[in-house]
Amino acid sequence: MQLLKQDAGDEQENEEIPYSDPSKDIPAAGSVTTGGKHLIHCLTIIGQVEGHYILPPQNKSTKYEHVIPQLVAIEENPDIKGLLVILNTVGGDVEAGLAIAELIAGMKTPTVSLVLGGGHSIGVPLAVSASRSFIVPSATMTIHPVRMNGLVLGVPQSFSYFDKMQDRIVNFVTENSRITEKRFRELMMETGELAMDVGTSIDGETAVREGLIDRLGGLADAIDCLYQLIEEQEGGSGGAVLPKDAGGAGLPHAGA
Repeated sequence: MQLLKQDAGDEQENEEIPYSDPSKDIPAAGSVTTGGKHLIHCLTIIGQVEGHYILPPQNKSTKYEHVIPQLVAIEENPDIKGLLVILNTVGGDVEAGLAIAELIAGMKTPTVSLVLGGGHSIGVPLAVSASRSFIVPSATMTIHPVRMNGLVLGVPQSFSYFDKMQDRIVNFVTENSRITEKRFRELMMETGELAMDVGTSIDGETAVREGLIDRLGGLADAIDCLYQLIEEQEGGSGGAVLPKDAGGAGLPHAGA
């Protein structure tokens, strides 16, 4: 409150209305609800996906305990008609990433993902979890076997655990994209691609050609696709989003 003196000596209360910076609408978790043709929510998954241990403060990270409640709120809010997920991530915790990916894949709200910069490691399941997936030509995606930090016991049970965790990733990716399990495992176990690791790094065009991502495109393309999904859901398909294969018509499949 600010008190202003009047000529007659009276005091009058006037409420100051501070300037509102639109950028402040984006909370620390990195998301914003935008109102255009349809009301959509934009969620960013950046840096490293944090798991059950807090990362050092100098690391940019996405915290699953922030993202999961947001996804529940988006799904339950009838005013929000669609979700745009923008990814630029180096990967991170497998179980935290899969938890977020499973939530996105299980939403009735239309969803579109857009890979910018990188969608590496556990970023791959996150990218394919949406109803439709886009990638810009300059983006890359790294596919590699499961890794584990810290103490690892050199016993058969440890390797069996790695295999089971890897199977969870492979099954999720192949169920939510057009790439085959055989081809995805080939990319994952490639030995001549990365200098100090096993796996493959692919660019945007290759990701589409392999059937991992639905389409090449940028922000406008992703938003237009999301609007189309919203209108299909509201208009004529009984509330059901069309299957991914319908959106990927004309794109070559892996091994084609």
